[in-house]
Amino acid sequence: MKVTANPTTCIASGNCSRTAPRVFANLDENGGFMSILDERPPESEWDAVREAEDLCPSATIQIEEDDEADDA
Repeated sequence: MKVTANPTTCIASGNCSRTAPRVFANLDENGGFMSILDERPPESEWDAVREAEDLCPSATIQIEEDDEADDA
C-alpha cells in the first residue's frame, strides 16, 4: 500500500489523523493541513488508512494498493 494526498484539496477536517494517527498528522496544533507520516504503512495500519480515506470529506487521500502482502 502506498498513501498519497493532494494538499490543495485538504480542508483540515482531522478525520485522517484521528483515524490513523500513525500514518497521518496535522501540521500544527490548530488543526492545520495534514501530513503523511508514513507513505508505505505496515499492514497493521491498512484498515485504519482505508477508513481514513473513506472518511475524508474532500477525497484528499489516495491509496495505491499493491501485492506486497500477498507475496509475503
